[in-house]
Amino acid sequence: MQYRKLRDLEVSAIGLGCMGMSHGYGPAADKDEMIKLIRHAYDLGVTFFDTAEVYGPYLNEELVGEALKPIRDKVVIATKFGIQIENGKQVQNSKPEIIRKSIEGSLKRLRTDCIDLYYLHRVDTNTPIEDVANTVKDLIKEGKVKHWGLSEAGVGTIRKAHEICPVTAIQSEYSMWWREPEKELFPLLDELNIGFVPFSPLGKGFLTGRFDKNSTFEKDDFRSIVPRFTKDNLEANQKFVDYVKDLAAKKGITPAPRALRWVLVQKP
Repeated sequence: MQYRKLRDLEVSAIGLGCMGMSHGYGPAADKDEMIKLIRHAYDLGVTFFDTAEVYGPYLNEELVGEALKPIRDKVVIATKFGIQIENGKQVQNSKPEIIRKSIEGSLKRLRTDCIDLYYLHRVDTNTPIEDVANTVKDLIKEGKVKHWGLSEAGVGTIRKAHEICPVTAIQSEYSMWWREPEKELFPLLDELNIGFVPFSPLGKGFLTGRFDKNSTFEKDDFRSIVPRFTKDNLEANQKFVDYVKDLAAKKGITPAPRALRWVLVQKP
C-alpha cells in the first residue's frame, strides 16, 4: 500500500468508504461480515476509513467504531456532520449547538475520544460558514477533532472556511465519469495546499461494469433516483464502460482497479 498526505495527515492512498455497508445501496449488510471486511481491508494496508453521522442513521458509525476499536491507534477515521433527519427527511443543519451535539454522538458511536478528520457533510446555507469554522476550531482546541474538511463545498466557501481554521481536505465526487472538480476546485486546493478525497471513484458502481440498460434499483437504493442510472442514460453510457473494460483487459485486470488507478495518477 502507498501512503499520501492530506496536508499533514497521512492516509493510505486507497481508503474504504463504509456508507454502503448500512446505508444508501439497499438493505444493510450483515454486521459481522462487514466487521470482517473492514478488518481485512486494514490487513491489506488500508488505514483510512470513511463514515458519517447520517449513514443509517447512526448504524454506520457504530459498525465502524466496533470494527476499528482493536486497531484504533493505527487508523484514520473520517466522519461527517451537518445533515440531520427531521420528519423522515434529510436537512442541512450546521448551527454551532448542533455541531456540538453531533460530535459527542459520533465520538461515542465510534468508540474514540477524538475524530481524525471531521467533515462538514453539506454546506448549510442558513448558517454562516464562519460560524461553522469557528465551532470546529474550538473542537480542535478541545482535542475532540484533529483535522477538518468540507464535502461538496464551493470554492468561495472553502476559502472563507480556510481563513478561519485551516482545512485539511475537501471531499467531492470525482472519477473517470465525473471530472467537474478539475475546473475550479483543483486549482484552489493546489493554491491553499488542501488535500482532496474523491468519493464515488467507481461512479457509484457504474465503472465496475456491473450494470447495463436492464439494471434496476430498489427504492432503498439511492441510485433509483439518480438521473445517470435511468435506463436511457445507462444505455447511452455503455460505450464508456466498454472502453474501461477494454483498457482493463489489456492490463489483465478488472475495470474497478483500472478506474481507481486513473484517479490515483491525476494528482498526488
